[in-house]
Formats: sequence, C-alpha cells, structure tokens
Amino acid sequence: MSDRIPAVSRTRVAVRALLDTARSGGHLESGFLDVACSGGADSLALAAAAVHEGHRGGLAVRGVVVDHGLQPGSREVAERAAEQLAGLGADETLVLRPPVTGGGGVEAAARRARYQALRGALRDPRQLVLLGHTLDDQAETVLLGLGRGSGPRSIAGMRALDPPWGRPLLECSRAVTAQACRELGLRPWTDPHNSDPRFTRVRLRREVLPLLEEVLHGGVAEALCRTSAQLREDGAALDQWAEKLFALSGSDQGHGALVVSVLADAPAAVRRRVFRRWLMDHGVRELTDLHLRAVDELVGRWRGQGAVWLPGGLVVERAHGRLQVGRPAG
Repeated sequence: MSDRIPAVSRTRVAVRALLDTARSGGHLESGFLDVACSGGADSLALAAAAVHEGHRGGLAVRGVVVDHGLQPGSREVAERAAEQLAGLGADETLVLRPPVTGGGGVEAAARRARYQALRGALRDPRQLVLLGHTLDDQAETVLLGLGRGSGPRSIAGMRALDPPWGRPLLECSRAVTAQACRELGLRPWTDPHNSDPRFTRVRLRREVLPLLEEVLHGGVAEALCRTSAQLREDGAALDQWAEKLFALSGSDQGHGALVVSVLADAPAAVRRRVFRRWLMDHGVRELTDLHLRAVDELVGRWRGQGAVWLPGGLVVERAHGRLQVGRPAG
C-alpha cells in the first residue's frame, strides 16, 4: 500500500478487512468488539480504527486497558488511556489489573496475565478482542523463533484472526501507527520497557533488525513476514492432513490409543502433528519438539524400545500395534 495514503485510512482498511473476514466466519454474531489499548501508538491507532469501523458495522466497541502495575505511574497511564478511548468514541472502557506471576521472566509472565485477563473479560464467547500487533512485531516474533529453534509453528508467527484474538495491523508498520496518531492529534504513551535492553525483544528491535536492514539493504521486516505467511499456509495444509490421519488412527472414535499401522506410512512431519493433537487431548502440556520426535520413533524407528516419558509424569508406550498414553504402572 502506498505511503501516500494517509495512515488513518490504512489502519481503517486493515481493521475493516479483518472484521469482514471475522463476520463471514460467524465470529461477530454477539455484536460485541473489544480492543486492547495500552495507550501506546500501536494500540491507540488500532482503537481509533476499531471504533470507526466497528460502529459502521453495528458493533458495540469497548476499550480494554490492562495495567500490570510494573512501573511507577502505571495507574495514571492506564486512566489516561481509558480517557483517550472514551474520547475516540468507545461505547465503554474497562481497566483490568491482573497480578503478574509465574516463571519465564517478566515479559512472559506479563503476557500470560494480559491474555488471561482479556479472555476473562469477554462479554460473549463469540466476540473478538483486537490486539495492536504490527508488522514489526511479527518480524520480531519470527526472528525469536528462528533464534530459539522453536519450530515452524513459532516461525509462522501470529495469525491475523485467531479467535478470540484479532490482529488487523500485521501488515502495518509502527511508522504507520505513529503517523496515524499524529494525523488524529493523539498523544501516545511511550513505554520505558520498550527501550530497556534487559528485554530480548528490545535488543532485537534496536540492534538486530536495524543491522539486518543495513546489511541486506532494507525490506527485512517485510521479508520475514512474507516467510511467516508462507509457513502458515504450509502448516495449515499439513494440519488438515494430520486431522484426517488422526481420525483414521482411531483416537477420535472413543479409543485412547492410536493404531500404528495407520500412521506408519505417513511423513514424520504429519505424524508429529497427530501426536501433538493426541497428547494435548490427553492433558499433556509443555510439549517440545524433542518429546514429539521421541514419540515418533515408536512408529518410524521401532526397535522394541521402552516408554517415552512426558511432562506431567505421563508416558507413551507401544503395545499390540497401538500407542497408548497414561501413567506408568505403580
């Protein structure tokens, strides 16, 4: 989209496209739409576009602010964001203050708390919550996945529509959202954490991506996002194949086990998707690629080996031509 097009128009077009897609999939039947807003440029630009396009579509638009209380003055920042949401025409505003607990660092804990709070505040299970992730956020997510070896699901990045979440601005850069705020006369809040080098994403944003842009002569963020889109398409095709294989393997017919003979001739990448679905259905969490590959060896490289141990004290065993998951005897 040309840079000559006003940024406000670009954000509105992006929101309208996502809402049209969501409506065709039945995700807006409740008539409610939430938009998460921190008061920063990305979420303010999103909120302005969401109020405009939501009202055009007959939706009741609520602005939701999550105050983690991690910085001095966060309460005032949250209240200011709520005021700006009201000024943009939001039908209602809500400030949430969830506790930030758990491991994985402050970033991860705050992210978990934020998503849990937003999900818990849903007015209807059929509604959407719009999030202000941009093209730049998507590029950072892909780089993180590459650097950590997290596999194709991570490198595929964020989906624009992932109910109840909607991310309309994944094809808009931070420069666009900042310009949209200027065009609207909005004064966004600048989060000091966004310049704190203790956080991995900040160093990616301020050091790694600029260096890549310089070395590769620009366009790196866009290229990373194109790569993630291609991986999402490939992943969706493999997921469909895996769903069919999962059904044929017997587990979805009330049996707890998978039939090995049905799985044996499928590509390993498809089998691992079957195992991931199967194990998550049985309550296994925190699965890694190593776990899935170990389970796959019970089919693809069977030598009579013993059980595979999984998080939560569960094991997968092969017996009588089937894979079974459960707790070990004794």
